[in-house]
Amino acid sequence: MSDKGPQTPFSRETDRWLEPGKINVQVIYVLYLVGFAVGITPIIGVVMAYLNRGKGAPWVQTHYVWAIRTFWISLLFLLISLLLTVVLVGILGFIATAVWIVVRCVVGLQRAAREEPITNPEGWMV
Repeated sequence: MSDKGPQTPFSRETDRWLEPGKINVQVIYVLYLVGFAVGITPIIGVVMAYLNRGKGAPWVQTHYVWAIRTFWISLLFLLISLLLTVVLVGILGFIATAVWIVVRCVVGLQRAAREEPITNPEGWMV
C-alpha cells in the first residue's frame, strides 16, 4: 500500500471558459451566433457578459461592452422589424439585423483571437 498524501483536484481545461478573458469572450460571441438555431443562447451569452463585466484585462472589457450592446441593440432592431412586418418592410429589417449581428460577432471573434480591443465598443455600427 502506498500513500501519496493529499492530492490536488485535477484542473480541467474547460473551466477556463467561465473566467473573464479571451476564451470567455469567444464563448459569448459563439452563443450569440448559435442563437439563430437555438433562441435561448444569446440570453445566456449576455448574462455571462454582465457577470464578467468589470473583470479582466482592459482589452477584454471592450469586448464585454460590445457584446452587451450587441444584444440590446439587436433586440431593439428585432422589435422594430416585428412592428414593421405589418407593412412588409420588417422582413428586410430581420435580414439586416441578422447580418448586423453576424458581422459584429465575427469582428469580435477576430479581435478576441488577436487579443485586440474593440475600437469603439459603445458604437452602434461595426
